[in-house]
Amino acid sequence: MINCPSHNCPLCPRLVEYRTNNRAKEPDWHNAPVPSFGALTARLLVVGLAPGVRGANRTGRPFTGDYAGLLLYTTLLKFGLAKGQYAQSADDGLELTDTRITNAVRCVPPENLPTPLENKTCNPFLRDEIAAMPRLVAILALGTVAHQMSLRALDLKLSAHKFTHGALHEAKPGLLIANSYHVSRYNTSTKRLSTVMFEDVVARIKEKLNDTN
Repeated sequence: MINCPSHNCPLCPRLVEYRTNNRAKEPDWHNAPVPSFGALTARLLVVGLAPGVRGANRTGRPFTGDYAGLLLYTTLLKFGLAKGQYAQSADDGLELTDTRITNAVRCVPPENLPTPLENKTCNPFLRDEIAAMPRLVAILALGTVAHQMSLRALDLKLSAHKFTHGALHEAKPGLLIANSYHVSRYNTSTKRLSTVMFEDVVARIKEKLNDTN
């Protein structure tokens, strides 16, 4: 069985305090470590940074319910990596195709930014997740932290592969790490990441998946 954080995971005191406060303010929200979405048999794993407070922390599904999910799920649908319709709700019926989505840190952090210690503390869950995916071909790391935590989960030195948007790193034989800027509202509104830029990264990943059929 894959190792996942418990509903009341106690490992990061700052995140526990934030979770407790959110539960008091919004008792109907998920307000717990957000589980991964998609099958363990998928060949693509998308790794984000952490749940958004009004997104995944509210809905209980990665990248669901806030702006970041719009670009991500629209693009996955366009390239046949998802099917159905994304309606920003965990019960919208959307299904992933050969894709699984997770976060480097499973609990929502204050100001949307986990600390280095929280990244390290949560990393064993990502390590176990990757190890539990027998057909994994590619990891799409959304942002520098997701990239570094994916390397750490693979026991690779952070200096071995530098994060660069659009880069495709051969992390290990048969396993690719693709880099994209995070699909956050900030990155898209400042034009750091455009729809075309993100689609180009996903298109190249899809080509790699097609080559391994």
